Parts: sequence; C-alpha cells; structure tokens
Amino acid sequence: MQKKSSKREIDGVFLLDKPLGFSSNQALKKIQWLLNAKKAGHTGTLDPMASGLLPICLGEATKFSHRLLDANKTYIATIQLGITTTTGDQEGAVVSDKEVVLNEAQLNDTLKKFIGEITQIPPMYSALKFEGKPLYEYARDGIEIERKSRQIKIYDIKLIKIEESIITIEVACSKGTYIRTLAEDIGQTLGCGAHLKGLVRTQTGNFQLSDALSVEALEAMSMASREKSLIPIDALLEDLLSVELTVAETEAIKKGQSIDFIGKNEKELRLYSATGQFVGVGQPDLEGRLFPKRLIANIL
Repeated sequence: MQKKSSKREIDGVFLLDKPLGFSSNQALKKIQWLLNAKKAGHTGTLDPMASGLLPICLGEATKFSHRLLDANKTYIATIQLGITTTTGDQEGAVVSDKEVVLNEAQLNDTLKKFIGEITQIPPMYSALKFEGKPLYEYARDGIEIERKSRQIKIYDIKLIKIEESIITIEVACSKGTYIRTLAEDIGQTLGCGAHLKGLVRTQTGNFQLSDALSVEALEAMSMASREKSLIPIDALLEDLLSVELTVAETEAIKKGQSIDFIGKNEKELRLYSATGQFVGVGQPDLEGRLFPKRLIANIL
C-alpha cells in the first residue's frame, strides 16, 4: 500500500474565485488539500451564497493574513426590491411582497444617502459570534440576540443595472460591512423592502477577482503549476514602505534584536535582507530604533 504523502511547508497567497455553495472553510480546506499544504488560513469569510475573491494564505503568509481582514472590499450585489425575507437573502421565507414603483433618478438619490460613514446592525443570519456560537445558529433556533450597531464606511455605490424590480450595484466599502443589511436598508428607504439576491466579491485590498483562479482550474493543473500560481507573501504588505537591511542588521533582526534606524517614525515597514529576501515586518520608534514585529521563519 502506498504511503500517504505528508503535508508540505509551502508559503504564499492563493487567489481563489470561490464558487457558490462553498463555505469559506470548505474552500480553504479544498485549496489546502490541492496544494498539500501543512498550514492555511483565509482572510475573512464569504457567505456560501456569495461567490468571488477569497484570498487564501498558506504557511508563513498566515502570519500576515490579518491585513486583508482589515482591508477594504468591493462587491457586485444583486438586490430584489419589493420582497423582504426572514434571512435578508433569497434563502429565507418571504415576509412581505410589495409593488415596486421607482425611476433611475430616485434610485440614484437613495443610493447616495448610503455613501459615507453609516451605522449597521449585524444581521442574525451572520457568522458573528455570541458566546462562542455564530448568530445564524441562534437564528435557526428562532432565538433573537440583541446586536450592537457598528459604524462602517461606504466609499462608493454605483448603479450598474435595473431589470424591472431587480437592481445590480457595485459597492466599495470598509471591513465589517454587511451587504445583505445594506440591501435591506436600501429597500426600507425606498419604502418597498428588499433582499439580497446575489453577491460577488471583486476586490480585497489590492487583490482583484480578475487575477483569481477557480477550484476547477487548480484541479486541472500539475502540482508545479499550482505552486507557480501562488503570490509571494509580501504582496500582502504592498501598502508598507520597504527597507533593505545589511547582513549584520539581518542577523540582529533574526535574533529579535533592535537596530539603529535613521528614519524616525512609528509606521510599520517591510524588511528585506541584503540578498532581497522578504524578512518580515519591523516597527520603528521615535528614538531611532527599529524592532522586529513579525518575521517569517527560515530567514537566509
């Protein structure tokens, strides 16, 4: 009997075009299995009813995955006006069904009201946890949990298409934004109600859906081609300024020691060795010292 191969130490970021019906954790496990990776983590959940961009971090990249959790996102949302449901999406039971009478000018005026800093109450059908259990589990049992409102930011909303009572919009927003809540709030403002009919995430931070691969595409590749599809770890940190260390400085940083640093500021920096290898993230202080904050393993 052939011995099952052990998991590999493999580092990088895979941009997945998550299919409908997959939970984020299912998608993560699938990619981890296809790459035979020892360690993996995703960068924020995407509902099973939603598709689109889900960056997956492998190996040492998981140390920096939080940066995408905090990143801005862009979505294409399809909203059914006139019909509200128990879940805020098309999987729930219909609560109300009203006639929709509107024009494009009225709709654009309504959408503009949601641009900027707004407050949202997280939906019961969400992965937000209460006492260690996701809210949707309480909702399925008919239990309503009081949720605190949270402030989020909508950077832009563009009306893409109107088809009778169905509209398609593009939303650029901050972390923590619930698009199904936005859809319901738009419907409420219009006076007809609404629910989220479909959702595609097209951007997370600097990563684009157009650069992502499907599960089927990855399955069709050789293992070597799968590895070539990975993006380097430091792509997660492109918004940070970079610093090249000398050999001596690299050795000191590897040991967890601070080094002299001329540029006095308090912003995180990408660190590279004299040979160009990504080392990790450093944190300068106002006293002219640079401290290692989060480093990758096996620095050369």
